Amino acid sequence: MSAVERQEVRAAAKWVRISPRKARLVVEHIRGRTVPEARTVLAFTERAAAREVEKLLRSAVANAEANHNLIGDDLVVKAAFVDEGPVLKRWRARARGRAARIRKRTCHITLTLVPSGTATVTRAPEPPAEETKPKRAPRRKAAPKAKAETKQQSVAKKDEAAEDKPKRRAAPKPKTTRKKKESS
Repeated sequence: MSAVERQEVRAAAKWVRISPRKARLVVEHIRGRTVPEARTVLAFTERAAAREVEKLLRSAVANAEANHNLIGDDLVVKAAFVDEGPVLKRWRARARGRAARIRKRTCHITLTLVPSGTATVTRAPEPPAEETKPKRAPRRKAAPKAKAETKQQSVAKKDEAAEDKPKRRAAPKPKTTRKKKESS
């Protein structure tokens, strides 16, 4: 071992009945933070996974204080990750005798705490802040028509054409009378 022994405290919660994708959203917020900061973030996070991660954080701090004689508030969350657990498969009846699969996902959450003096936090590298190119070229506007007429001009032309032609009257339709049925 090296001259300075690094103490790492791990705590894991297995088979937690939360989707791993949802749990990862919460865990990303506490990675690299001190324990008091992480507790504050989790206390104000409204997701259900935050309660489970908060319980796990309390457990990891208790492990550090009881087993390694460390001070809980001086610890930093070095690593926090969520792995997929087994999936419970259930079925739900659907129309026409069919069945739809329901996947009840589980996950394993792991936290690693280290004293704040030796913290080299493993965070996901952030992408460089560069301008992103649009996925496709913007749509072009249609080319204007060569002879664009306004509505007023088109109405005026119709009026002129109507004046030139003599007006024809439609022939009257012959009236048909219905014969009444005679009742006897």
